Amino acid sequence: PPPARLDVGVDLASRDRATVGGMVATNAGGLRVLRHGHVRGHLAGVEAVLADGRVLRRMAGLKKDTAGYDLTGLLCGSEGTLAVVTAALLRLVPLETDRVTALLGVGSVGDALAVVRRLRAGVGGVESAEIMFPEGVALLEDLLGVRSPLGRDCPAQLLVDVAAADPDPVLSVLAACPEITDSAVSADGPGRARLWALRERHPDLVARLGVPHKLDVAVPLGTLADFEVEVRAALARLPVTVVLYGHVGDGSLHVNVATPAQGAGEVEDAVFGVVQRFG
Repeated sequence: PPPARLDVGVDLASRDRATVGGMVATNAGGLRVLRHGHVRGHLAGVEAVLADGRVLRRMAGLKKDTAGYDLTGLLCGSEGTLAVVTAALLRLVPLETDRVTALLGVGSVGDALAVVRRLRAGVGGVESAEIMFPEGVALLEDLLGVRSPLGRDCPAQLLVDVAAADPDPVLSVLAACPEITDSAVSADGPGRARLWALRERHPDLVARLGVPHKLDVAVPLGTLADFEVEVRAALARLPVTVVLYGHVGDGSLHVNVATPAQGAGEVEDAVFGVVQRFG
């Protein structure tokens, strides 16, 4: 038979070690939330084992199911507290073989948000919008030998991925964005992989600098620029190294902090205090 040309809609930087069960248990979002959403939206059914050993099966894959509780959706994201997921039925998406990846230098989180808005309005297929900052880029170069073609001086580096066979419409939209100060664009596999390495190696950094504390937080998208400023100010009072990066398209940032010793309580209090103020 011909190839199905289908794909799992959720992709993670940890794809080499992530499992489907873990993705269901955490309702993983990952790198394509902007286009495809979280795991819960792809989950058509589950099999799970309850605490007393009973097996719960919802694997019919019904297109419409309005009978009572959405047990499949409830178990997704429950992280083992309600049951252990032992099988999952996933809806797939069409396989995209052509993509354009652009690394863009911008002045701030606000500028990055403006570029993403224009890109989504101007072209279809925007899958990812990831942001990185100078401290992370410098550590990538110094500790891991991963170099950015934009250098270390950009206040923020925005990585966007667009499913597109023709890069010209993407380039046209980007050329009209006054917020962009520098750029590197690739539509071939090796070139795209080099650009994505900048984002995908970020999780490796803080473990090399001290005791790592990795917090994954989300705030309303319109407040993301102010949140970045305030969370840095809150952490500046502590003897820590901070690496921020994350999903500028959906308001989620990874706040990674390295401490000289076990200081999780202080770090979490500082970060979650800001998160709470931002709702």
